[in-house]
Amino acid sequence: MNVLVAYASKRGSTAEIAESVAATLRRSGLEVTLRDAAEVESLEPYDAVVLGSAVYMKRWRGDAKHFLRKHRKALKAMPFWVFSSGPVGDPAKDDPAWAEPPKIVEKVEDLGGRGHVVFGGSLPAEPTGFMDRAMIEGTPPEFRDRRDWDRIRAWAENVATELTAVRS
Repeated sequence: MNVLVAYASKRGSTAEIAESVAATLRRSGLEVTLRDAAEVESLEPYDAVVLGSAVYMKRWRGDAKHFLRKHRKALKAMPFWVFSSGPVGDPAKDDPAWAEPPKIVEKVEDLGGRGHVVFGGSLPAEPTGFMDRAMIEGTPPEFRDRRDWDRIRAWAENVATELTAVRS
């Protein structure tokens, strides 16, 4: 089974999550291609897709939204999953409605997506502007990288299990 793991990442955190998902799927014996969503022209020869996007202000990155629109017919005909990444800061202050874009979830469900999950995000190690510096200064160090690698790998293992069942 040939799986595409595509991602839309602004500062690299979502790309790193996609890399972990791809590595986990490969360890399960699947053939995996990892690509920036903006670079994907066609879903041939893929049998399944995992698409991830960073979330900023309740919105997916434009490249990920475009991917869903551009490939909607192909996605309807194959198993696919999506993930969002983004929440940083104190988890006790998370607003679930902010982290998971409702329009994206609805679109994924309409296309037959098999699952959607939100993973914590990460602030940039090297801030590149006023907003980056302000976010870092306003976030306690222990909450600047909320990516839970065990949870990410476990989710990807579940995807692999479902794909292996489809292949059988």
